[in-house]
Amino acid sequence: MRAGDFLVLPVAAGVQIFLGALVAVDSSGYAVPAKNEDGLRAVGRAEEAVDNRNGAAGAATVQVRRGVFCWRNDTTLPVTAAHVYQECYIRDDETVRARDEESGAANPVAGRVIEVNGGEVWVETR
Repeated sequence: MRAGDFLVLPVAAGVQIFLGALVAVDSSGYAVPAKNEDGLRAVGRAEEAVDNRNGAAGAATVQVRRGVFCWRNDTTLPVTAAHVYQECYIRDDETVRARDEESGAANPVAGRVIEVNGGEVWVETR
């Protein structure tokens, strides 16, 4: 048995993941910093910094925690109290937004909004 609160994921080639960043996996299952890109799936928060900018895919791993985390609120498409217990979307590895729109691009889901505190959004990522 395992609780599922921690994951150890192989890191994509040519990327750097910062401690505390929102982490996603790409279509090949490799960890990447969360960003506005189709096909990514949010998995949690990086519990360590990993620099795989010069490494091949899978040459490094990153420990990721699943749970409820505080992210910055996007100023263009902000999450509001009306979004509590609804999904919010990834803007980048430290920012979430209310809708999955930006010039026609689809933002991956970051998780479910738990609380909105002005410029901060508490999000459950599982």
